[in-house]
Amino acid sequence: MLGWELPPYNSGGLGVACLQLCKALSKRSSIDIEFIVPYRERHDNIDFMRVSSATPQGVAHIMRSGTVYSSYKYVREDGTEEWLNIYDQQALYEQAVVSMIKSRQFDIVHAHDWLTFRAAMRVKEKRGVPVILHVHSVEADRAGVIGGGNAMVREIEGLSMLLADRVIAVSQHTKNCIIREYGIPPDKIEVVHNSIEPSDAVTSTGENVYHYLDTMKAHGYRVVVNVGRLTIMKGLPSLLRAAKEVVYRAPKTLFLIVGSGEQYYELIELAADLGIGANVLFTEFQRGKRWRDAFAIGDLFVMPSVSEPFGLTALEAVGYGNTPALVTKQSGVSEVLRNCLKVDNWDIDELANQITAVVQHDPLRDNLIANARREYEKLSWHDASEKIERLYGQHLAGAAA
Repeated sequence: MLGWELPPYNSGGLGVACLQLCKALSKRSSIDIEFIVPYRERHDNIDFMRVSSATPQGVAHIMRSGTVYSSYKYVREDGTEEWLNIYDQQALYEQAVVSMIKSRQFDIVHAHDWLTFRAAMRVKEKRGVPVILHVHSVEADRAGVIGGGNAMVREIEGLSMLLADRVIAVSQHTKNCIIREYGIPPDKIEVVHNSIEPSDAVTSTGENVYHYLDTMKAHGYRVVVNVGRLTIMKGLPSLLRAAKEVVYRAPKTLFLIVGSGEQYYELIELAADLGIGANVLFTEFQRGKRWRDAFAIGDLFVMPSVSEPFGLTALEAVGYGNTPALVTKQSGVSEVLRNCLKVDNWDIDELANQITAVVQHDPLRDNLIANARREYEKLSWHDASEKIERLYGQHLAGAAA
């Protein structure tokens, strides 16, 4: 399995989904996994699969600048240093993976998102094994424009999916995007929804770390939360514009925006321009208790994404924070979570209406979360791992024939 991140060295839901999927797959007796990442870090907490680093020959150390999607500094054995951007890094990952396979026996390659697709295609060329590509998002999603994004990334995605033996999409929404963007035959794409394991959820306990919000709630305020990357596909400008109307109707409403990304300063400036700066609080990317407490302090979790391949945070809000969710209809999670509010990504007025309804009516909030919890408790990665095991079997049988 080829992937770009695993917790705790992750920047978002991709690493979480990979970890939970692999954990479920490892419980199946027919599957043994080696997960290859592009960085050299220890994963002592993972005992259900082997995690290896695709380190190029002659490199003594790899240092990241920020997240796993930032630039990397390579310190070579001769002492020289070189900075590589994300595009050069994925090309180097490809070379390292090709070198690694010389000493490994494996039956199938399962690669996650475009950063690993070139490596997967090169392995297919060298070894002839079946390759399954797992698409968690497409470039048009990340760019927020149909047909848009980086031309090189689009070429990698489109060509790789044409050459792959099978493509997995994390939702029907993503499958539709793949067909629209790259013309991949629908029968080549299998929808395998992301999920969550309720038994693994660590709910927030003890005193909430957001003391200011806790105090304000004691004075009758309500809190709306968003957790995610501050990037164009997440639709945060729409949330802030809706927030202006919500604050007008329900002045005792605060918005907590948790995350980091290239829109951070743009969003702060927009909140100020809209005159709601006092009602909007921004944090950086959070982990652990601060991350769980962000969900728990909320009366409503809102995911206003322009286009969301899945949207695991909506399930995490229910499980980790006992918080109801409002998501856009243009999201994969809306296909599996029925007990939540839903709105079109372009409908700012309706987004404001639904947020206002929840913050002004506690019985609505309580009913939403009670129903969502019952639905959440039935979720599992079991079905996803069963589907993928079946796909492995089909393609291995075809390869043998």
